[in-house]
Amino acid sequence: MITETIKKFVGRLFAPAARGPLRIGRDKHGIDRRNVSRHAIKVCEVLRQHGYEAYIVGGAVRDLIVGLEPKDFDVATNATPEQIRPLFRRARIIGRRFQLVHVVFGQEIIETSTFRAPASEDQETDEHGRILRDNVFGSHEEDAARRDFTMNALYYDPHNEEVIDFHNGVADLKKRQVRIIGDPAKRYREDPVRMLRAVRFAAKLNGTIDPATRQPIRTMANLIENVPASRLFDEMLKLLTCGHAMDCLRQLRADGLHNGLLPLLDVVLEQPGGENFVELALERTDARVRAGKTISPSFLFAALLWQQVDVRWKQLRAQGEHTIPALSQAADSVLDEQTEKLAIQRRFSSDMREIWFMQPRFERRMGKTIFRMIEQPRFRAACDFLQLRAAAGEFDSVLAQWWMDLANADDATRADMIEDLGRQPRDPAEAPAPSARKRRPRRRPSSRAASGGAGPAE
Repeated sequence: MITETIKKFVGRLFAPAARGPLRIGRDKHGIDRRNVSRHAIKVCEVLRQHGYEAYIVGGAVRDLIVGLEPKDFDVATNATPEQIRPLFRRARIIGRRFQLVHVVFGQEIIETSTFRAPASEDQETDEHGRILRDNVFGSHEEDAARRDFTMNALYYDPHNEEVIDFHNGVADLKKRQVRIIGDPAKRYREDPVRMLRAVRFAAKLNGTIDPATRQPIRTMANLIENVPASRLFDEMLKLLTCGHAMDCLRQLRADGLHNGLLPLLDVVLEQPGGENFVELALERTDARVRAGKTISPSFLFAALLWQQVDVRWKQLRAQGEHTIPALSQAADSVLDEQTEKLAIQRRFSSDMREIWFMQPRFERRMGKTIFRMIEQPRFRAACDFLQLRAAAGEFDSVLAQWWMDLANADDATRADMIEDLGRQPRDPAEAPAPSARKRRPRRRPSSRAASGGAGPAE
């Protein structure tokens, strides 16, 4: 008994000290405090002044380390939402599955969350293992363990300019490797969207997915079907606007993930000219993202689904349907199929339809029609879409350029362009289809007048 006690004492005495997180100084992580949102720093300072821990966390830290400009800043703290809200003039608690606080500074919102504990057996999940409620508060270390990837489990302390790293996330970032925290299969069951995020981060960083992280994806891809459509749409939008959209789509297909996003994607890319069209659209989108310009989700999805709409449109016209009704039917059928898996918001689908419905109108240039088209809210987007079709060989490039020049011109120049058009001989291809002269139907005498008698009593 005494011998055993001595062994335990000696073992504890000479055992290596428990390893805590890495604390990485500015000279190693390279984050310039001037590039950090002053409002995020303010939130951390206020919480710190009231005795709480607070750090900038997640994607912002990841992007700052690799030299990218973060889109937004999040803060993690040991204060609860009820403790956070009274400390700021404009703050509100939001969320059901994941309750947090939005601290508002003008146009900027600093999302502030309480440290969470990892998933446990008594947490509410669905039959597939997806977490439905995630409001179990925990310690700083537990919060790091429940995050998805090592590169997203990094905490920046603006007070001493240190990065706190529990899972060697900085080392993975340097290698541009996406590595999940914990058992990959278990973490994907908790949240299948993590499979999509792995693909997006790898493309964004021009890196790779850790083999153990990637291995279960193909066999677990069907779990994407259990993700709510609205959340799937949000993730798809992030993927398409990350600046490496085409790389992401190819990786999605390679890993069998595309079926839960765009069921028609394979069909689109396998059609003649389909992949070329989609690639042109996404390359132009990627270029705008990298240049810091705004992009339109409506335009993106209109481009992705156009090939399928176009095929069905041609089929309906071949069956004798008129141009516009045929296009309307084609658009409705494609959008209905997509909405089952991908909750494209109504405002986006409405804009997509406007972009598509203007395409046939570009084929004929007539004065009054042109002025009405210019007044349409989606006229410029429709012209951009026409340029895309011309680049893909679907539309006359000279005519497409005329419309783009018109879109870029001021009112006086537009008037001159339309007036010059009226002086030119009309292109037979642009002439309106001849319509049969309508005759006024002859009025037939009523039965009352014909008989000379009164009608039936009412």
